[in-house]
Formats: sequence, C-alpha cells, structure tokens
Amino acid sequence: MYYKVLYSKAMEETYYSTKRTAKILDVKTITIRRWIQSGKLIAYKIGKELRIKKSDLDNFLNSRRVKV
Repeated sequence: MYYKVLYSKAMEETYYSTKRTAKILDVKTITIRRWIQSGKLIAYKIGKELRIKKSDLDNFLNSRRVKV
C-alpha cells in the first residue's frame, strides 16, 4: 500500500533555535528571549524548544532597518 505525503509550507520553512538566532545577530541568547517575551520577535514552541522562522527573523530585521 502506498501513502501520499502532503507537505505544507511549514515543513519547507527554515527554523532557527534561540541560540542560532543569537549567533546570527551577534547578541546573547537572553536578548533573543527578551525580544520574544516582549512580542518584538515571533517564536514558536516546538516541544520544549523555542524556534524562530527565517521569514519572521527577516521581517524583524527589516522592521529595524535604519533609513539614511
């Protein structure tokens, strides 16, 4: 018997841990957690871990862009 597997957009999206996100942005992990708690950065709880979607991180960075 064959089963067809359906993939959603969520399965294709890249997710980062808070540690990886902190490393990308060159800040401490606690800073990432504070941004999440304050609602500035969107995160998803998967199991016991917090994960940040790449697209949400990109949106966060774009919202902080400095206009010259």
